[in-house]
Amino acid sequence: MVESRVGRQAIRRTGESGESFMAVPTRYILHQGPMLGALARAALVAVKSASGQPNEAPAQIPGPIVTARIPARPPDLVRDYVRHVGGDPAWYRGQVPAHLFPQWVFPLQARGIEGLQYPIQRVLNGGSRLQMNAPLPLGEPYELSVQLLDIDDNGRRAVIHQRAITSTSTHREAIVADVYGIVPLGGGDKSAKRKDDRPRVPVMARELARWKLGTNVGLEFAKLTGDFNPIHWIPPAARANGFRNVINHGFSTMARAIEGLNRSLFSGEVGRLEAIDVKFTKPLVLPAKVGLYIEDDSVFVGDAPGGPAYLVGTYSVRS
Repeated sequence: MVESRVGRQAIRRTGESGESFMAVPTRYILHQGPMLGALARAALVAVKSASGQPNEAPAQIPGPIVTARIPARPPDLVRDYVRHVGGDPAWYRGQVPAHLFPQWVFPLQARGIEGLQYPIQRVLNGGSRLQMNAPLPLGEPYELSVQLLDIDDNGRRAVIHQRAITSTSTHREAIVADVYGIVPLGGGDKSAKRKDDRPRVPVMARELARWKLGTNVGLEFAKLTGDFNPIHWIPPAARANGFRNVINHGFSTMARAIEGLNRSLFSGEVGRLEAIDVKFTKPLVLPAKVGLYIEDDSVFVGDAPGGPAYLVGTYSVRS
């Protein structure tokens, strides 16, 4: 009874920018079967690799196209997801936000790279380009196709490029997402990149929003998307992987950036944003206070102008 009441009347918390954040009901985990299954398969692959059993031969490039039919997204999950990442559900009446795509894309992505000769369990999210060609209708199933397009291996890391296309009944390529996963390999030139060379927020960038993100953000995003990678919500697991504490999901930072643009630049007209192309340049350790900044057609998430950037990218707008 307590949880169902929380599900109906979620607790509100106010962030630094004055935005209202909602506690995410745990019942949404019931919608995350495909994602949880993909994470379980990835764990089995890690166990197999640790036991000395090698992965398969190098993958064919480009790889085969993996397809699936995706059931309609639950309206209450979509509503609470939009609120969680700083948007307004009223902007998305009858629509699903395009930046929710990892929730249905990740399981097929995992299937598409299971046989690679890399430690897939160590893949980090390097960035994504999201092209929004048409709205995603709420209450409608989608057709999904995922393909491995390229692997860039320089001995120190491998960048895995996959493309995911989500189609609706009225538009064959409603959204096209290019996703880049980075696998650290540890070989080649081991000289560390100088801190001064890391991306920074331009000194003259304009601040659009400021967020106060608690340590619970990773767990709540996981409930909504199914990405329960422990580095995002279990502190000992994050520290075991070299982080001071849990780190924010890259796609959570991206979604907040998109909703910040929708709020500050487009007055809630979510159809104005045509494409966004971002790189996740530094782990965003939680808790954190960060800002959203723009300069011309570039977007940044960072501590302050002149400070380190956690996300850098560009965006384009429909005229």
